[in-house]
Formats: sequence, C-alpha cells, structure tokens
Amino acid sequence: MSTTTAATAPAPTHRWWVDRFVTRRLDHYPDTLPRIGYLSIVVLTTIMLYYLYYVEGAVTPRMLPYYHMSFQFFLYLLVVSNAIGAFSAFVGGLSDKIGRANLTIYGTLVVALIQLFAIPHISDKWWFAASYCVIGFVEGVILVSTPALMRDFSPQMGRGVAMGFWALGPTMGALCASLVATNTLDHLYPWQDQFIISGLVCMGVVVISFVFLRELSPQLRDQLMVSDRERALVEARAMGINVETATRHPIRSMMKLDLVSSSIAISLFLLFYYASVSVLTIYWVVTFNRTTSQANGINVWLAASLSIGLVVAGFLSDWARVRKPFMLVGAACAIVMMVFLIHQTGQPHVGYYSNVLVIVLLAVSIALAYAPWMANYTEQVESHNPALTASGLAIWGWILRITVALSFLVLPTVVTTSTVLVDNQNAGATLQAIQAAQPYAPSTSGCSHTNAPASVIAGLQATPLAQPELKTLATVLQACNNTHSLVAALTAGGGLTNEHVQGLLAYQPLATAIQKGTPVSQAEIQSKVGVHSPNLANLLVAEQKLVPAQKTSPDEWKRWWTVCLIGMAIFAVLVFFMRGRWSPRAARRDLEERDRLVSEELARLAREEPAPVG
Repeated sequence: MSTTTAATAPAPTHRWWVDRFVTRRLDHYPDTLPRIGYLSIVVLTTIMLYYLYYVEGAVTPRMLPYYHMSFQFFLYLLVVSNAIGAFSAFVGGLSDKIGRANLTIYGTLVVALIQLFAIPHISDKWWFAASYCVIGFVEGVILVSTPALMRDFSPQMGRGVAMGFWALGPTMGALCASLVATNTLDHLYPWQDQFIISGLVCMGVVVISFVFLRELSPQLRDQLMVSDRERALVEARAMGINVETATRHPIRSMMKLDLVSSSIAISLFLLFYYASVSVLTIYWVVTFNRTTSQANGINVWLAASLSIGLVVAGFLSDWARVRKPFMLVGAACAIVMMVFLIHQTGQPHVGYYSNVLVIVLLAVSIALAYAPWMANYTEQVESHNPALTASGLAIWGWILRITVALSFLVLPTVVTTSTVLVDNQNAGATLQAIQAAQPYAPSTSGCSHTNAPASVIAGLQATPLAQPELKTLATVLQACNNTHSLVAALTAGGGLTNEHVQGLLAYQPLATAIQKGTPVSQAEIQSKVGVHSPNLANLLVAEQKLVPAQKTSPDEWKRWWTVCLIGMAIFAVLVFFMRGRWSPRAARRDLEERDRLVSEELARLAREEPAPVG
C-alpha cells in the first residue's frame, strides 16, 4: 500500500482571533474587493516605512551640524546601513516559510518606536548611527516581504500595476519626507520634529495593518497564477501541495544567472535614485545655492513624478502584456535626461524651474523602466519556483543593498569637496548673503543709486553667522534706501568708530581677493579684520576653504552623475538578456494558450470522482 506526503488544506479553526491576529492566514483566495484592500494596506505600510527611512535625507543640512557629523561620516553611515539591509533581506526571504504579514507589521512597529521615542532625544552621532542602522535592518526585511505580499495578491496579468503601486513605497516615502519638510521645516525649526511627525503617522498605519492585514496560506501562495480565471484552479491544487518540499533549499534554488544579472542591472540603473533620496538635497544646496526648503521643493517634484509614472507605466505594460520594450525605452530616455542634468551641473545660475523640468523628465523615464522591471522580475522568479517568491526577491534585495552600499563607499572619493561645503554650510549661507548685498553697498562717494531689495536685507538679518556685523550692514542698506545719504546711513549703523562698521570696511577688500584666488595670509586677516570683528575674520578663513571647493564641486558631481549614466547604459544592454516577450502579439498568443490549458484542467477536475477514503 502506498502513501502520499501531500498536505491537505488546514481546516478552519474555531479560534477566529488566531487566524486573524496571529497566523493571519487566508485559506481561500479573496474576491476582488478584499484583495484590493489587502494590497492597499501593503502599499500604505511600505510608503510609511520609506517615509521614516528617508526623513534624514530631508533634514541633512541641519542634522549634520547638530551632531557635528561630517558629510563623509554620513556617507559611511549610509554604507553600513545599506550593508546591514542587504543581509537582512535574507531574513525577509524566510517569509516563504514563516509568513510575510507579521514580519511587515512588527518590523514597521519597531521603526516607528525608534523614530518617535529614540531619535528626537539623541544628541550623540554614534547613537543616531546605531538607531539608523536598526531602521536599515528592518527596511531590508520589508524590502522583501512587502513585494512578496503584492505578488501573492496579484495575478501576472495585473502584476505591472501592482508592482507600480508597490514602488510607490520608496517614491511616495521620499515625497512625504520632502513635502512635510518643505511645509514645516521653516515653521518647526528643530529638525527633530520631522522624526516625531513621521513616527506618529507610522503608528497609525501600524494599527491599521495589525487589525486588517492578512496573507494567503502557503498552499495558495506557492502557485503560479496568470489571470483571475485561475482562482478555482489554484484553490483546487492547494489541496495537494507539500509546502516543506516546495520551499526546500530556498537561496540555493533561487541563485540563478537570470535573476542575478537582472538584479545587478536594476541596481546599477537606480544608482541615481538612491543618491537622490540621501544626498540630492545636499547637491541642490551646494551646487545651485538653494535653501534647504527649495531643495526639498525640487525633491517633491521628483518624487511626485516618479509616483505617477510608476503606476502609469505598470498599467501600460499590463495592457500591452510585455515588459521589456518599456524597460528599454525608459532606460534610453533616462540616459538622455542624465546628460541634461550633467550639463546643468556646470551652470550654477540655472533657474529653479529649469532644475525642476530636468528632474521631472528624468523621474518619468526611471518610472517607465522600473515598474515593468519589477513585474518582469517576479515573473522570472515564478518561472523557477512560485513557492520561493520571497527568496527570489531576497536575492534582488541583497544585490541592490550591496550595490547601494558600495556606491556610498565610492561617492566620497569622487565628490571630495562636499565634505568641506557641508561642514561649512553656515559660513556658505552667510557669504552668499554678503555677496548678494555687494552691488548695493555704499562706496566712499555715497549710497548706491539702486535700492537694496527687501529680500537682500532680510537675508542679511537671517544669516546664521556674523549676525551683529551683518545686521549692521542691513541697517546701513535700509538707511540708504530711505535717505540716500551716506552720512545718515553710517550714523544709523553706529558711525565710523563702530567696530562692526570698521570690520565690514576691512573685510570687503580681503573677501574680494579670496574670491579672485589671490593669496591672503592668516596674519593679514587677523591684523586687518580680526582686531575689529572675530566673526568676520572667521568667515574669511571659511571662505578660503569654500571658494576652491565651490569651483571644484560641479565637476565632481558631473563625474558621479556620469557613473549613474553608465549604470543606466548597462541596464539597457542587460534588458536584452532578461526573460519575457518583446512582441505584444506573441504575448497575447501565450495568454490564449494558457487560458486553453486552464479551461481543460478545470474541466478535468470537474469530471473527476472524489478519491476514496482509507
């Protein structure tokens, strides 16, 4: 007498709360409306997780001085955090055996608690680094568990849209971080408030997920489902699936050449995106002299364009039933827009909306390639073993995080001046305010014929360094505007005997010499300016570091964006080696053949007699 090892579907338990809040298992494939609800919760949870993970990028210009953290230290922190996330992706791969929903819910809870109760009260950079690494660990896990949930609840024919919505997690997370910072950072000045806001919102999402999120039983999720027509067939087959056998040797089974090469391709393609969520705010500030709020405003355009583009691209690839043409066109367009971004980088006087236009078109191009790639990759994983979807995604998550970590390890050796510019950004803002006021400053012959704009005067009054001296200059400019009398203006500033006025008069010739590259000694700075104003003397010392860095920085950023461009080109080449159809007509023929086989299988199951018991 023979025996079988096939598992039968578990009988529903009378302890309903165990199924809902502990195992969270669904033993029947859900109808469309509940399925959309589960997918929506997964998307919302993913958005919140990435919002928390990207908040630091939105407040970097203020956070680094607070912790006395160099830009290089910050980049190395990103390396460590991403490396930890790379290996925690394998923990996410365990969701093939232990389930996905609980990993997602409790991981997000841990991050929310750190964001809300730990980081706002940390004053040491090492403790902040430790907290950020914990967040990186959880992000690596959920990077795998959430797209696995999206795959479980979406047949292949809707996979493009589903993965487009999942990809909203990183992009909408970045959008939330930039949007909240843009609208609150100037009103809630302490940057820690951004972490408190994100932590409170995330706790609300955790509650929603805990109450409503469910997942398919292993017998249901371990199968390939191309269209909604196969629901009955999937449930019938679930009765005979041995989960232990199907999920044996997960990582070894998924370490396939096509999956590895595809993961490397997308990791290189997204080098620009991962730089954007971490250091793009710094780039706008140091290269184009944007304020932190303006830089976040450009980032809002980037994240919003990515978010819309991902869903549209996913829908179009589902409609056309092919993925690879969208990937190739998206890569080609992204390469073109990277060339425009590189061109802009050497022109510091480019307008705000010129930056916006390039970044929007670049974001749309990236979205056109990324959403179809996500759908294509899960389909490649299913072609090897549908029961090991999370393990296949863990391969991608590991390679992606290793690539990102290596990129942040290399970045400081390419963009060497950013450390100087970031570490002296307060001095840079002050120098920028003084330079803006120079055309309106009075000379020995009298006040300027052109009134100083109110924005220039306000900029002098709001500078973070040398405030008494610059407020004196603002007072002199305002008096010139009102009276057009040099005597009245100097009197308003305290007269020629005022130390601030004496310091400003001695400061200007030395500042001009430094800007022209003329050597100025420390002794000269102290003897001419320091005796009147130590603040202005320190500003000149900082200017000696900043001027060469400002001249060199654009070329360094150009080199890094060129590295990102090469990554996009490699992706475009590797698209030709990925699985999938190029022709929509051929893809439709495949679907018709699949429908025929499904109909025959359902008819066969309907004709079969129930197996005898015993």
